[in-house]
Amino acid sequence: MERRHTQAAPPTPEIPSGEDRASIESDGADELVAGQYADRPQLRPVLDAVLAALPALGSVTVQVRKTCVSLATPRRVFAVVQATTQNRVDLGLRLDHEGPGGRLLAARDLGAATVRIPLTRREDVDAEVFAWLRRTYDENAAPPPARRPPRRRAPRLGTLSVVIEAVGLPGLTWPPDAAGEHHNVHIALSTKSKEQPALVVPGKPWLASEPVPGDAPAARWEAPVTVRHDADGFDFSGPNVRGDRADRHLFLAWGDVHSDGTLRLIRGSKLGLTRLDGQLVEDAMRPGHRLVAWIRLTGTRGEPALTWSAEPANAEPG
Repeated sequence: MERRHTQAAPPTPEIPSGEDRASIESDGADELVAGQYADRPQLRPVLDAVLAALPALGSVTVQVRKTCVSLATPRRVFAVVQATTQNRVDLGLRLDHEGPGGRLLAARDLGAATVRIPLTRREDVDAEVFAWLRRTYDENAAPPPARRPPRRRAPRLGTLSVVIEAVGLPGLTWPPDAAGEHHNVHIALSTKSKEQPALVVPGKPWLASEPVPGDAPAARWEAPVTVRHDADGFDFSGPNVRGDRADRHLFLAWGDVHSDGTLRLIRGSKLGLTRLDGQLVEDAMRPGHRLVAWIRLTGTRGEPALTWSAEPANAEPG
């Protein structure tokens, strides 16, 4: 039942009690809520209207904090009620797949809430707000999807020697004009290994190995790659291999080498392994053979930038 008050500043009502309220988890809940609305009592009916709607949702635990009231399903918090300003209460909703739009605004500093609905009076807690509460409750009460069992690693076939032959290096200055902002450009092979000398790339978890000056006529790197095979095809791993199974690749980093010995990444060239022809991989794994990647880093537009071939290990480079 809604109470009518004739006073300009109505007295603070108590949190609903008995069978018509949700479970209150915090000690001293009434005192904490009274403190939240002491200087804005006209907003307290908004909180009461939200609390009054909770029994229709299901099992809800009300967690009263110093500055807000959190509403939790048996699984996790799904909503937050906070008197954000002197004239507004924010109902924060945890909707992981819903963005701002209509009455939903972006949420800030509302815990796990992703969107919010601003409320200024009791009547704002209408059928639409209840529908959003219902949806939010249902999404956060449902059990999380079952975890997939860890994928079994494909059986190991052997080690493949991959040789990268690069031409058309970009030069020491990039972009290649008088206004170029980078003047000590090198090309290096990305690696996770710390066993060989390599340059640190600030902000990256990998290192830049065997850097070659950008004005060199050509460059060459060699990378050992472990090859595995299962029902899904070939898979690749090793200190120079990056990406998940759908995007295994080698990576040539273009970077500006600074006086402190670090390489500041400018761009990169990805050499994809996942989509290599299976017969090509098998040919390159034959005894005395290797897989060669021929890559032109810059050059004539329309010319193939990257080609692969299986070649005898004693073949002359370039």
